[in-house]
Amino acid sequence: MPGKVSAGILLFRRTRQELEVLLVHPGGPFFKLKDEGAWTIPKGEALPEEELLERARLEFAEELGVSVDGSFLELGSIQQKGGKVVHAWAVEGDFTGEPRSNTFELEWPPRSGRLQSFPEIDRAEFFNVEAARAKINAAQCLLLDRLIQSLPNQRFLRG
Repeated sequence: MPGKVSAGILLFRRTRQELEVLLVHPGGPFFKLKDEGAWTIPKGEALPEEELLERARLEFAEELGVSVDGSFLELGSIQQKGGKVVHAWAVEGDFTGEPRSNTFELEWPPRSGRLQSFPEIDRAEFFNVEAARAKINAAQCLLLDRLIQSLPNQRFLRG
């Protein structure tokens, strides 16, 4: 059985000669107290017949409440520890405010018979690349590397 496939967007901006990337923190009880290694790019599962960039854009809008446009840079794919393959694109832009995420239902506490609704994303924040490496899911660090390699005028990105 093939693994799950997701598609996502790595939004970046340049401020004061520094590259910053937008990461999101998963909502719900399992990630409530997790920080380093728990953040991710906005992404979501794709169906086999879906166009992956379109799925990535839809997931960004669902998780943050805003659409994203621009000149998308393909970053390729990575495989996460659990086997999920994530296809990603980068685009330069900005995001301000709080995420207006869609929600999911989960029986919580476990075996309680009570369904609770949780936001898919509970926080969104820009991090410089060094901080992002500590926050992001370890497998997604490769996406940061690919972004840096693809940007012109890299001299200010290495520190």
